[in-house]
Amino acid sequence: MKKSIILLSTIAAFSTASFGNDINAQMYEQIQLLKKQVAALEAKMNEQASKTDDKRITKIEKKLAKVSKKANLAKAQSAGDNLKWNVDFRTQVDNITYKLGNGKKVKNEAVLSNRLWLGMKYKADENSIFYGTLSYNKLYGDNSSTTDNQSGFDWVTNESATNDNEIKLKEAYWLYTNDTFMGTNVPWTVSVGRRPSTDGLGINYRADQNRKSALSHTVNVEFDGASAKFNLDKVGGLDGSWIKFCVGRGLTNSKLRFSNDGLDYTKDSSTQNIDMAGLIAVPYDDGQYSIHMNYAKAWNLIGLEDRAGGAPDGAPDGEFTDFGDMEFFTTMVKVDGIGDGISDWLDNTTVFASYAQSKTNPDGGNSMLGSSKSERGHSIWIGANAPCPISPDNAKIGIEWNKGSKYWRSMTYAEDTMAGSKIATRGQAWEIYRNQKLTKALSFGLSYVHMDYDYTGSNGFFGDLGAPIDSDSVAAASAVKSAQNASAYLKYKF
Repeated sequence: MKKSIILLSTIAAFSTASFGNDINAQMYEQIQLLKKQVAALEAKMNEQASKTDDKRITKIEKKLAKVSKKANLAKAQSAGDNLKWNVDFRTQVDNITYKLGNGKKVKNEAVLSNRLWLGMKYKADENSIFYGTLSYNKLYGDNSSTTDNQSGFDWVTNESATNDNEIKLKEAYWLYTNDTFMGTNVPWTVSVGRRPSTDGLGINYRADQNRKSALSHTVNVEFDGASAKFNLDKVGGLDGSWIKFCVGRGLTNSKLRFSNDGLDYTKDSSTQNIDMAGLIAVPYDDGQYSIHMNYAKAWNLIGLEDRAGGAPDGAPDGEFTDFGDMEFFTTMVKVDGIGDGISDWLDNTTVFASYAQSKTNPDGGNSMLGSSKSERGHSIWIGANAPCPISPDNAKIGIEWNKGSKYWRSMTYAEDTMAGSKIATRGQAWEIYRNQKLTKALSFGLSYVHMDYDYTGSNGFFGDLGAPIDSDSVAAASAVKSAQNASAYLKYKF
């Protein structure tokens, strides 16, 4: 019996194992078949996706080609999309009054003028930039001195063919920059061309524009030359310190093409080169407190000799001749924001104080400013620029005062006031102004300047005609005793 049971159990076990093996084999075959189907489905899906992607890529490429074509056309029309232009267009009216030593007043109630600056910038690479400014600065209409020439009369100059091809160039220079200098960690720049030497620190506040290179207390005049600037804060340890070397030429003593003697571009014996060299230094600037310094020397400055006294070197009376050299020195302290978080008004207020000296060096016994000796002059200039209480977010008001001594002489020929350079005043001058932003591009400004002259010749040249005479003396009866200039402008700038 036991043997029968064991035999039956053995047969059942083999039968069960054999059945299980058949089921496993079938499942394996089904799984393999399913894998093949999945693989085929994935391949089909990938093929469809690839075709869809190809279509999308093709469409994108076509769109990019169209955009690229338009971009190339735009670049061709805008000089490679690298030359950037900006506009500063100002329309101004000035009311001018001069009071002479004899009490007589001379006025012009409304002098209208347009001034246009077309600025340009081109950055060819990471290290070099070109800057330029074309200038148009003209009174409304024409001047009576040109009415005798109908072809050149202002009413028809742009509609008639003339022989005038003049374009005034205010600035044109290239600037090279680098973060290291001869293996040292000193960022530096070098520049050559028509210099950005007007509208410097000081004048820029009432002109409502960014400062240019020189300190305008002593130098505000256009010239051609070169400069090299070195940032020293990383090597000297003083915040924001830098130094700049400048050289330039204001007059070239060469003859022009087709000279009468045939010696084109050779030296002209009647004049000398007028050269200027200088140093601008900022020993400290932490963004709020800063010190600015400027030294400059000019050689062979020209002036007009008094006709009654004759001219040096046998030159004709009344012509420009060389009289000597001159040195200038300026120190300015500037504060951008009074205190630390006292109020928004004080945070946005700028104050400055500047002291300047001038020194004449007459050449060969000639006189400069009426003296054959070396004479020193000095000037003080104080100013403040603050938010206007009426509209502090978009308007600034300012007040400035300066005083110059008897022999004070600045090189501020380009100072933009109709009544002459207030900084050159031998006496006292003060100004109050208000500049307001109307829109993103439009602005409006008002200014009043008053100058009281203790001595004459503030705007004169370097010969005897620039000699300072006491403005209260009889000899100064026909000279300007005081001057005032009230102005208003509208400016479009972008």
